[in-house]
Amino acid sequence: MSAVKGVQITGAMPTAYKKILTPEALAFLARLVRKHGPTRDKLLASRVERQAAIDKGKLPGFLKETRKVRDGKWKIAGIPAALQDRRVEITGPVDRKMVINALNSGAKCFMADFEDSASPTWNLMMEGQINLADAVRRRISFTNEAGKQYKLGARTATLLVRPRGWHLDEKHILIDGKPAPGGIVDFALFFFHNAREQLKRGAGPYFYLPKMQSHLEARLWNSIFKDAQDLLKIPQKSIKVTVLIETIWAAFEMDEILYELRNHITGLNCGRWDYIFSCIKVLKERKDWVVPDRFQVTMDKHFLDSYSKLLCQTCHKRGASAMGGMAAFIPTKDAARNEEIFAKVRADKLREVHNGHDGTWVAHPGLVQLAMDVFDEHMPGPNQIDKQFNYKIKAADLLKCPDGQITENGLRMNINVGIGYVESWISGNGCVPLHNLMEDAATAEISRTQIWQWLRQGASLIDGRKVTRELVLQVIDEELAAYRKQLGERYYQGRFAEAAGIMARMSTASACADFLTLPSYDYLD
Repeated sequence: MSAVKGVQITGAMPTAYKKILTPEALAFLARLVRKHGPTRDKLLASRVERQAAIDKGKLPGFLKETRKVRDGKWKIAGIPAALQDRRVEITGPVDRKMVINALNSGAKCFMADFEDSASPTWNLMMEGQINLADAVRRRISFTNEAGKQYKLGARTATLLVRPRGWHLDEKHILIDGKPAPGGIVDFALFFFHNAREQLKRGAGPYFYLPKMQSHLEARLWNSIFKDAQDLLKIPQKSIKVTVLIETIWAAFEMDEILYELRNHITGLNCGRWDYIFSCIKVLKERKDWVVPDRFQVTMDKHFLDSYSKLLCQTCHKRGASAMGGMAAFIPTKDAARNEEIFAKVRADKLREVHNGHDGTWVAHPGLVQLAMDVFDEHMPGPNQIDKQFNYKIKAADLLKCPDGQITENGLRMNINVGIGYVESWISGNGCVPLHNLMEDAATAEISRTQIWQWLRQGASLIDGRKVTRELVLQVIDEELAAYRKQLGERYYQGRFAEAAGIMARMSTASACADFLTLPSYDYLD
């Protein structure tokens, strides 16, 4: 229970958590949820309706009713000094050591993630709030089991926070008997405890907003921001956000999203992995949109290159930053393999800066300088927002299915990554290195939706074998056995059999679930 009427805390409440879940903070959260939660619920219902139309044969496209917004001459309110130069950003979950290392990484910005790279256990969500409050006040430190100490350096990255998406709840906080929306929880608690302190220190409350599917969802966030600032008597427009374009729906509403958030937004970001997942999921019933092996779907494919270029063109037209996507590679101890990884990352970042992006993402500190060098060479100023483009991207460009092959190796990798990631997630870790890549929920989502789509559409492997339920279950058994052989005792300490069961059920179900994290959330404390 809590001291606030109608608010119930069902998670553990050690003393440290009470400093975050204060009566004042919970009252603030409750006001936002009570006013805006019903709109969130309606927007989630409208997602289902839009998808049903696509499943019946309609294609996503630019909205006729918002043409005036796309054709208008407006611009966003502006970008604060702390977010003018974002040429390299690093991302990661909100555990204490990660926060310190990311802030010290040499990147211009750090996106502290309550979403795809974080498994939303009650402990991590609350400890993450504590860690970020300490980081804002520069009092964060950490000592590992070996006695090694971590603390902030003199110069640190600018902090941005990514709350959970609209679809996720926080089951440990009930407001009037219902789980609170996870995104509002993450935003409200961080904002309540840190906004004034950040403004006092010359920055501000800066956020990344994930997985939106329409400008109406952006409008809801904007309403929440206005109310939050008024309730705490913080000047309007203090909140600044970047929106991840992670869904095919949002790709067709970039102008509209910028417009709805024009007083609070600084830019858009190409959330490429979730975007690929969205394209597969939304167009899953179309026989002309069967996607090849995940590792063949690279940013040079026409639909992804068009998405990148449209984002740059749209952002610069409105005076906003156009942020590039994630380099998920992890450096290794193998020099030859590293050269291969670095070459791929360098080519990726070169494509982004030439397309017009003002910055990019990396998942590992070892890639910060490489990405920085590419942008330093080709973007000498803090950004290139002044560059205007006329790429002439049409709906058909965003909807062109990538070519490529479906292979047994692709199927095995999807299953291997799916099992490995889900095991990590239900064990409380949402960011896991697999096969020299830092995997998060987005890549696991691609893995399981691809398998579902291949089954649905009766796809065949390049060797002629059809992808069947029996084949998928056979490969799941084989990959599970490979984990057991590879890991030895670690296998029995983990939750691999449960993860394989989740992958099997979700990959072969009669209906394609929206998110694997929704049923998997029941496995978390």
